[in-house]
Amino acid sequence: MKRDVRILLLGEAQVGKTSLILSLVSEEFPEEVPPRAEEITIPADVTPEKVPTHIVDSSAEQTVEELQDEIHKANVVCVVYDVSKEVTIEKIRTKWIPLVNGGTEKGPRVPIILVGNKSDLRPGSSMEAVLPIMSQFPEIETCVECSAKNLRNISELFYYAQKAVLHPTAPLYDPETKQLRPACTQALTRIFRLSDQDLDQALSDEELNAFQKSCFGHPLAPQALDDVKMVVRKHVAGGVRDDRLTLDGFLFLNTLFIQRGRHETTWTILRRFGYGDTLALSTDYLSPPLHVPPGCSTELNHFGYQFVQRVFEKHDQDHDGTLSPEELEGLFSVFPAAPWGPQLLQEVPTEAGRLPLHGYLCKWTLVTYLDVRRCLEHLGYLGYPTLCKQDSQAHAITVTREKRLDQEKGQTQRNVLLCKVVGARGVGKSAFLQAFLGRGLAHQDPRQLHRTPAVYAINTVRTNGQEKYLILHEMDADSLLSTATDAICDVACLMFDGSDLQSFALCTRVYKRHYMDGQTPCLFVSSKADLPEGVSLPGLTPAEFCRRHRLPAPTVFSCASPGEPNTAIFTQLATMAAFPWVPGPWGAASHLLLAPADTGGCWGCCCCHPQLFTLQGPVEEPMKPWYPAVWS
Repeated sequence: MKRDVRILLLGEAQVGKTSLILSLVSEEFPEEVPPRAEEITIPADVTPEKVPTHIVDSSAEQTVEELQDEIHKANVVCVVYDVSKEVTIEKIRTKWIPLVNGGTEKGPRVPIILVGNKSDLRPGSSMEAVLPIMSQFPEIETCVECSAKNLRNISELFYYAQKAVLHPTAPLYDPETKQLRPACTQALTRIFRLSDQDLDQALSDEELNAFQKSCFGHPLAPQALDDVKMVVRKHVAGGVRDDRLTLDGFLFLNTLFIQRGRHETTWTILRRFGYGDTLALSTDYLSPPLHVPPGCSTELNHFGYQFVQRVFEKHDQDHDGTLSPEELEGLFSVFPAAPWGPQLLQEVPTEAGRLPLHGYLCKWTLVTYLDVRRCLEHLGYLGYPTLCKQDSQAHAITVTREKRLDQEKGQTQRNVLLCKVVGARGVGKSAFLQAFLGRGLAHQDPRQLHRTPAVYAINTVRTNGQEKYLILHEMDADSLLSTATDAICDVACLMFDGSDLQSFALCTRVYKRHYMDGQTPCLFVSSKADLPEGVSLPGLTPAEFCRRHRLPAPTVFSCASPGEPNTAIFTQLATMAAFPWVPGPWGAASHLLLAPADTGGCWGCCCCHPQLFTLQGPVEEPMKPWYPAVWS
């Protein structure tokens, strides 16, 4: 909605334009009238819509160019005529409307209010002469007859002018067809779907009252509800079904409001659900302010998870705990386009090609972490601010503290952790991501094989009694070496093919360039463990390299077994990411046993609980901690 309103008065000389302005300001008819009144500003607190209003006069002394400049700056034009002089009425058609909107046949037109002044000089009404003009020019919002001398309808005149700007008819309604415009119908249809909580294609009394209270602050009385439905039944076949208001009935009611001059009612509904003057969801609504400092991440908080889970349950019509493609399409019906692409089922855990609640929450978590602005948009399309009675959907987001503070305090409040899976092409990174979702090579959906592999996978991992979301991000090692690609993460998984040790050299180069001098825990993973071990190359073996750099020994992994893939490696990665400050003397078996719940909150460092660590195989020197700054 506009933050201020600029009203311009046009018309023939001596029709009373200046007198109308002066009568409004002084609340009495002026004895002496200057050729042109100065621009006046009415403060917001004394206007019905609480918006500052500027009123601009015009005079016969101004040139056409000067008048056109004022028209260009105006939000609404009041064309004033003398009800006692028919020549001034005819000039509306032949002179003033062409001057206002003559060059905008196909573009947006400035709304016009016809003002019949000097009603004290003529008995009866001039409306009969004005109605044909109003029918010819749809930009005319209304006609007001008034008298500057008798102060009749002066305040009403400027109220209607302000209303024409703040609650315009043109975007909502086509006066020629007497129907809602397509954009208005589309917006109201989305609002209806969001309000239909049980998805039965109709609004019950309870749903209508929740809608009414959300938009207007109070519910309807039972008799008022009955009256509304009675009017709909009378005019729209199928507008009420089983004593519930259907979409056709809902659209009819809004059409009726507009036809009766109460379009501010429809605008109140539209703006409550985020629509701007162009009937698109406004930028302020879809992208509310949310400051994310460097080093911080974003997560859904419990309010956000509660909301998206309610949306899931609403659309799980068969109550089987999963969303079918049809149910997911219904959920997306309030979006301009499906927000989650075809790679969705490759990124999250699924059940027989359907999206379970767990996978659904994983996807929301992934979007929130990677692109919080897109998450805010999605929550906006789902009506979070309105349905949750909040100022914005930023209420559903938690911004974590800086990672540096986690390191200093030796504890993290983060529930979402990022692991970059880096390696040469062909080492099995994509299969590793799918194994994280419980899909070994023998269990992957053949329908997904021809698609471009997803570069993200997300699942939950339990570590030290806490459930964390772990995001795996597949990255090609060459891209990390040749470009300024972001290598920052909570843990790095450097993957090489155990049957082809050429790929190990690439991992060592990535490690030395991005992670050797940093504070990111790293784990080397030898993939394709089901294949024969490759021929050793000159230089350090993988085990020797890790020992030299005081890293955990390489972990072997294979996803070719007929059963479900082993998840221990993912727990290991999540533990390294969640507790990087814990000194980690990893043996050849790469096992870390964390403190049980009765250790008083200590994370199990070797100083306090040496018995919590097991070492398998000889260790020539203490292992490098994941964060060197903490090791002492």
